[in-house]
Amino acid sequence: MSPDLILIGIVGKPHGVRGLVRVRSYAEDPASLEQYETLLDAQGRRWSLRWRGGDGVAELMDAQGRPLADRTQAQAMVNMRLYVPREALPEPEEEEFYHADLIGMEAFENGVSLGRVALVHDYGAGASLELAGGVLVPFTKACVPQVDLKQRTLSVVRPTDVAGEEGRGVGRPVQAGVSA
Repeated sequence: MSPDLILIGIVGKPHGVRGLVRVRSYAEDPASLEQYETLLDAQGRRWSLRWRGGDGVAELMDAQGRPLADRTQAQAMVNMRLYVPREALPEPEEEEFYHADLIGMEAFENGVSLGRVALVHDYGAGASLELAGGVLVPFTKACVPQVDLKQRTLSVVRPTDVAGEEGRGVGRPVQAGVSA
């Protein structure tokens, strides 16, 4: 997948018999998925969607604007990832970062490389960065005081007050797809 494509949603299970699907949105505002004229899947196919009810139910349409015909077609779309080009997304606020922008950054502690950011975990209580060697760092201002997007580096100060653990802390607020 191209690095300039950002995962914005995943198609879930079908809803009903008329081709509707559930979509898990990674946007701060799920309704914003309708604004993107083109959503892309991993094969480069173009899609669009319209929300059809609560609980993430949507009508998924192909590049010609044709909706999925029935439950069988909807079932075939389960787990399809939907992407948008990075330039289609709004610029994050100051001290906010898209998860995709953090992945691959080199993490330094006292001038020594700890490795690159492999994953960003966010389970609702605050984001954490998983470095390539398996080290987890809470993505808080205290533990990651500096992020340099241009240099693709970040500085890390791991907590020392918890003996025997690689890092714990209280996370800063995070919106889906964007880390604050």
